[in-house]
Amino acid sequence: MNSEWKRSVCPYDCPDTCGLLVKVVDGHAVKVTGDPEHPYTRGTLCPKMVHYERTVHSPQRLTQPLLRVGEKGSGQFKPITWDEAIQGIADRWKGIVSDYDAEAILPYSYAGTLGIVQRNCGEGFFHRLGASRLARTICSSAKSYGWASVMGGTLALHPDEVKHSDLIILWGTNALATNIHLLNYVQEAKRQGATVWLVDTYENPTAQMADKVVLVRPGSDGALALGIMHILVREGWIDLSFINRHVQGFEQLRTEILADYPPDKVSQITGVSISLLEEMAAGYGKARAPFISLGSGLCRYGNGAMTVRTITCLPALVGAWGKPGGGLLSSISTGKAFNTARVTREDFMPKPTRIVNMNQLGYALTELAQPPIMSLYVYHSNPVVVAPDQNMIIRGLMRDDLFTVVHERFMTDTARYADIILPATSSLEHPDMYRSYGHYGIQRAAAVIPPVGEAKSNWEVFQLLAQAMGFEESFFSQKTDDVINQLIDPPTAWLESVDLAQLQAGHPVELSLPENYKTTFLTPSGKIELYNPHEAEPLPRYFEPYGDDAPFYLMSAPSLYSLNSSFNERPDLLRKKEPAYLQMNFKDAETKNLQDGQKVIAFNERGEVHFILKLTTTVPPGVVVTEGLFWNENALENRVVNALTSQRLTDRAAGSTLYDVKIDVRPAIIGN
Repeated sequence: MNSEWKRSVCPYDCPDTCGLLVKVVDGHAVKVTGDPEHPYTRGTLCPKMVHYERTVHSPQRLTQPLLRVGEKGSGQFKPITWDEAIQGIADRWKGIVSDYDAEAILPYSYAGTLGIVQRNCGEGFFHRLGASRLARTICSSAKSYGWASVMGGTLALHPDEVKHSDLIILWGTNALATNIHLLNYVQEAKRQGATVWLVDTYENPTAQMADKVVLVRPGSDGALALGIMHILVREGWIDLSFINRHVQGFEQLRTEILADYPPDKVSQITGVSISLLEEMAAGYGKARAPFISLGSGLCRYGNGAMTVRTITCLPALVGAWGKPGGGLLSSISTGKAFNTARVTREDFMPKPTRIVNMNQLGYALTELAQPPIMSLYVYHSNPVVVAPDQNMIIRGLMRDDLFTVVHERFMTDTARYADIILPATSSLEHPDMYRSYGHYGIQRAAAVIPPVGEAKSNWEVFQLLAQAMGFEESFFSQKTDDVINQLIDPPTAWLESVDLAQLQAGHPVELSLPENYKTTFLTPSGKIELYNPHEAEPLPRYFEPYGDDAPFYLMSAPSLYSLNSSFNERPDLLRKKEPAYLQMNFKDAETKNLQDGQKVIAFNERGEVHFILKLTTTVPPGVVVTEGLFWNENALENRVVNALTSQRLTDRAAGSTLYDVKIDVRPAIIGN
């Protein structure tokens, strides 16, 4: 028996990007643990990754190409060879290009893997093909926009900073489910006397770590921030010295905006009592080094970019950026460390092609014309479950004239509508380079086991498709490691700061930060821009989210035991995840004459979804919560929460509004 421990990296859409140690016995992964040498994750894994080998070697893995033989959505397929699959795809695409245009072909992918090469290599292929481009904005584009409108290209806080804070605000985040390693640092700060607040729309599981929980009406977080700033200025709890040196637009904000957000008005908007609002402002204004960890959920409203922009202004007023442990952590961008253009290859586009927003896939498949979408290629994503307006997406996928190809590890809901399915590798079966959006660590990973069955990586498939389509560029003849090498050779100026030999050997390394990075503001003015003259709204303000004509805001929150639609292939995690519950306050249930444990239907103009009702005091009146995305087969009636969400976009950056949705609830008819 040949047994060996090998290093790898967690590939999933999570800010932590953990270092892994994988025990490999005779070509099989038999155990996965955290890598204690990783500078940020330090050997800890979340419940989802503790047995990653069960995903890699799941009996549900797709191991050979498949051709649809039944009705779309029936899941009826027969095995074919790779040669047949690739030739079949190429023939259909050539016909579509001839009859319509290459823009009639649409790729769809997101963050099923965070590996830089395997995630992005398809862009080079589709640019060369001349296909429609995808605006990949489903997660947090509005959050990035809101941050940048105040801070420009300023480097994000190192997460270590939180250890030195005396007041930590976890704002709009269930860190237990989405960012557990930051909580290790939060706990360290608590042991040193720090106070922790949680600000969210309901009392999520992270509340158990908080000293105070502030429940805010969905979509009103920006008003809460303005109310806090109003009190800070009123009471003089501001750092005028820091403001005079480092802030642009404080006087405009004070005189033109903040006067309109007194505590009584803000309380009416947010549902936060005046006394609690005053307490929050006092705590924040008097803290030595307040630290805000900003989640992504609050950016998924019609006012999402403005909300993030407004909250991002808070640390400037109290000079938090100038204090060890103070500031605001949004997302960490390290893309400039790599030559990613050598993977995405925008230079391959014969001409700029149209852009289709991934949040409006349903519209694109059913209504887009000139040319219509005639082929969809899905890789490392499951849009039937994760994208908004599930019913419209399914209607589009049911079109007889739509040719759909899905490259996947499992028979997902999207794969069931495919004409051809291609088996995909897991992260343990292909090499890649990883960076994080929650810390400054980077790591190269080799394949640690052979491909399962006939599975192929994204890069291998795009090489085969390029050959079948007659592409002659040498780019498509490279091995994966060649493409990885192009990311780092020659190294960018940022990469020159790390031990490249260690990086190449597969060890986790950390990008360095300038000594004064916290007060080096990379904006046009060189200051924090509370007033941004380049914005249509030069100053932050509050405006209402979309909402719907229905009584309850619906929060589709993350689960501890799944990530988006990933990990639903694991029976052990599904058991821990429990059924599809809809959490509701007792008072609302009494008004609707509903009972705990009853089957109910959540509905609006877009669709209806069946749930089991769970009554609780952790959800405030007017809000209902469901945690975790399920595959349709694990739902009560073959529809999941995104049958209720909207294709509407955010105020800036065309992001998703997945939380900006309202519904009503009625009892399910027995047998329905």
